Formats: sequence, structure tokens, C-alpha cells
Amino acid sequence: MAAKKKYYVVWHGYSPGIYDNWEDAKRQVTGFPCARYKSFETFFDAREAFQNPPSFLPKQKIKTSHISEVGEPIAEAIAVDAACSKNPGLMEYQGVWVANKQHLFRQGPFPDGTNNIGEFLAIVHALALCKKQGWDYPIYSDSKIAILWVKNQKAKTKMLKSAQNSVLFDLIERAEFWLKNNSYSNQVLKWETSAWGEIPADFGRK
Repeated sequence: MAAKKKYYVVWHGYSPGIYDNWEDAKRQVTGFPCARYKSFETFFDAREAFQNPPSFLPKQKIKTSHISEVGEPIAEAIAVDAACSKNPGLMEYQGVWVANKQHLFRQGPFPDGTNNIGEFLAIVHALALCKKQGWDYPIYSDSKIAILWVKNQKAKTKMLKSAQNSVLFDLIERAEFWLKNNSYSNQVLKWETSAWGEIPADFGRK
């Protein structure tokens, strides 16, 4: 059975309007500070929502106090994210520039992984890249767990090593080894999704 078509209203993004597919809508809101958007089942509902935004504001409404509290994201920075088909499942991760979403790296898919593992590996990958290039750019992740793992130099995953994910566990061990044997000055920061919208490195699989 084909997936039911949806329409996407972007009130606050790079180019506000009505989009008939998520990929086009995603490009308007990813990395845009305080983006506001929502999906609708019919074009009629989407048109009504776009023309009358006060009556159709998204449930994830931006809190002005939160925006003033966190400010805007740093444009000269790297954003990382991971995607996983299931939990566990096929996992991949990537890193992009915040300013223009240009890809810096992309790895996977790896079988039998999790989002947290992917986020952890992505942050360390970005740190190692910065170390190699002599960059001091901040690194954004929307995973508090992965940021904590990096801080503690240990991926505290509950996943068990198996024949399927042995390559992935080798990468985890390499990442932990790198953290314990390298210093870095880059800030690892939490991406404030509720204020800024989806992280620029998001895979867009909604």
C-alpha cells in the first residue's frame, strides 16, 4: 500500500509556503532558527493553515523565553546526527557545516546499531577531523547521552557485541581510545531543537 500523501506548511523558514513532499519542506526548515512548520492530510487544510497561522500553529510552538535564553546557533560550526532504521537496526551517521549544510563525512550503514552509538561516533569523528585539520569549530549534537559519553570517554551502550555488529564495536573501541589519547579545544554543544528546529545534519526520515 502506498504511503498517504501529506502536505507541509512552512510558516517560518528559508522560503515559507506549502510543500507537497517532506524533502522540499525539510530544506526550508533545517538549520533555520525558530523554524515553524507542520504536516497536513489535505491541500485544503494546508492552505487554510498557511493563510491563518494563528489558528494552526504547530504543537511544538517556540517559547520566546527559551529563544532568548539559548540565543541563535553558531553558523561557523559542525553539526552531526545519526539515523537508525530500528533500535537496534541499520545505523548511519554524518557531519555537515551548520552554515550551508555541506557534507563533511558520512559513514554506514552499519548493522545492529543504535542512534546513541551513531551520535557518539559522529561526535568523535568530527573531533578527530578537526584535530587533523587544525580546526577549532564547535560541534553540535542533539543527543545529550552521546555528549555525556564523549565527556566520559566511554560509550555506555547496553548493546552486546555480536558477529553482526563486530565492526561497529571496533569503531567504538577506536573512538574511546582516541578520546583517551587526544586533547581538543572544540566545544561539544547541545543543539536546541525546540528553539532552532531540526539539526542541520538530520537525515530527514520523518
